Amino acid sequence: MSDTRTLGLLGLAARAGGIVDGSERVLQAIKKSPRPIVFLASDAGENTDKKVRDKCAHYHAELNDTFTKEALSKAVGKKNRTVIAVTDQRFVRPLCKP
Repeated sequence: MSDTRTLGLLGLAARAGGIVDGSERVLQAIKKSPRPIVFLASDAGENTDKKVRDKCAHYHAELNDTFTKEALSKAVGKKNRTVIAVTDQRFVRPLCKP
């Protein structure tokens, strides 16, 4: 899937209320959601990066780290977004890698 399409679907999921953002809220969502997809900014801080990667590995959540903070923030229409979890299953399937 192209980057433009992925970011477009991420924005649509945000408008539909199907995302969780902020590191602590995302970490909780990884534990509780049946199968979230997590977007971690490629330029995230070292501590945030490690926490999110470890939690995703432990709970087998899919992780996408190809976008910058700027791209993720622009996609969801908010400022300074480093980590976002898509929890709405209607959006998870199309966002997962083929």
